[in-house]
Amino acid sequence: MLNHFPKPNIDYPHRNRDYFIAGFTFFCVGVSLVIDGSASKEMQNLLGVIAWIFLFGLLIGENREVRMQVVVAVAFATAGEHFASIYMEGYTYRFGNVPLYVPPGHGMVYLTAVALSRSRFFLVNARKLAVFVIATGGLWSLWGISGIPKQGDQVGAFLFCIFVICLFKGRSPMVYLGAFFICTWLEVVGTAAGTWKWASIEPVFNWTQGNPPSGVAAWYCLVDAVAIGFSPKILNGLQKMNSWYKTSFIK
Repeated sequence: MLNHFPKPNIDYPHRNRDYFIAGFTFFCVGVSLVIDGSASKEMQNLLGVIAWIFLFGLLIGENREVRMQVVVAVAFATAGEHFASIYMEGYTYRFGNVPLYVPPGHGMVYLTAVALSRSRFFLVNARKLAVFVIATGGLWSLWGISGIPKQGDQVGAFLFCIFVICLFKGRSPMVYLGAFFICTWLEVVGTAAGTWKWASIEPVFNWTQGNPPSGVAAWYCLVDAVAIGFSPKILNGLQKMNSWYKTSFIK
């Protein structure tokens, strides 16, 4: 089953850039979400401006494929945030809005998952990390439906099953592994700081839902899948448009 992941006995390339992106994003997520847990709306907006600057800075040095993936991830995730939070009220931010730092934050989170997925540490230890993630996420999910915690988590258990399927059947298992770590970190910090809160009852099927749900990384797998799937099509379309323009108007 683990043959789906990279083999450990290969001399994978080492790039300090990958670890910098991951470390920087983990740090920024922790600091910004703790600040926003008690900050004014003006400070929240300032965090949004800073996040956009950081995202553009991190994209310097990335190829156009990764940049387009980030653009698609930001657009899709932002639309999803407004639907899931504002419209469905599956979770709610402090001010009942979608903070300005959320769209660029999704871009940083996606880029971090990509950076982790291609890092030498993740490639060498892919199978060990997969076992760790499945064991940790599985225990967390079982805890949520055990009846022990006051706020059950049927949604989390369901999402974790989806996540495992993505991990073994999806086109980018290493990106999903990376997403699990950064997404779990931001959800735990964000909910602990009171930056947002998940509804105790999920609004569609009326299932119990943890704060945060244990398998919440599955949502980010969807973002990753959309970004990876659509970015080549968009780039190809832009290239065709550019060729048509040069052929038609430039002689």
